[in-house]
Amino acid sequence: MTTAELMHQKDLERLKALRYMDDDFMTVCLADNTEAVELILQILLEKADIKVKTVRTQESFKNLRGRSAILDVHAIDSTGKEFDIEIQRADAGAGAKRARHNSSLLDAHILNPGDRTKDLPDSYVIFISENDVMKGGQPLYPVERYVAIGEKKVLFGDGSHILYVNGTYRGNDAIGRLMHDFCCTEPEEMNYEALAEKAKYFKYHEKGVAVMCKLLEDMREEASKKAARDTKKQMALRMIKSGKMPLEDIADYTELPLDLVKKLQSQPRQQA
Repeated sequence: MTTAELMHQKDLERLKALRYMDDDFMTVCLADNTEAVELILQILLEKADIKVKTVRTQESFKNLRGRSAILDVHAIDSTGKEFDIEIQRADAGAGAKRARHNSSLLDAHILNPGDRTKDLPDSYVIFISENDVMKGGQPLYPVERYVAIGEKKVLFGDGSHILYVNGTYRGNDAIGRLMHDFCCTEPEEMNYEALAEKAKYFKYHEKGVAVMCKLLEDMREEASKKAARDTKKQMALRMIKSGKMPLEDIADYTELPLDLVKKLQSQPRQQA
């Protein structure tokens, strides 16, 4: 068996183990899949009347300073409400500041010049985490802003909503069945056909498997390139620290852009 054939075989084995809880697989399955996204939102927000109009996956948003974030799933419903659904396998990726950042990016891109702020639609940032991030044993953790009026707290009502979903929850209800499906590797064992159908296509249909294998191959190549870049950066840092070579020569030797080498130069000083 050639190296290419061996890697392809490993990709097929990896594909079998993928779940909706793996963000790369989830975003492929939900790309333009309004039916499935609509189902997810209806269950998590307990609103059966949600009608999704558009779905985009892996959409990049930038703030005014150029800092970007890639939204796993960005959806808009028939009333203009905006939704960001994020999959987080590591607890660290679902922090409060991350939720705030994503919420602000959604808001910054909703209104057009001339639109009134009072017309700003509601926005929802939803983290579906593999673990119980809040450690409260609950299926859902809604996060809302409140106004403190003396000893009372009144809902602020600014239309900004954050929701944490406990991926370990397995209650005998719609959310429990949904979380089962998100963690299920076998489409035939899923509860919801809208989710099972796409999972089945990308796991067992010839064309779907080809798409996933290409994606896994691209991810592997990108990881290899990143590892090579990181190695070059570490080498450049050591050469900068030694002080024996001009930055221009370090850039030539490591094949890194000179601007990047100059940025790396400041790092040892900041850590000192």
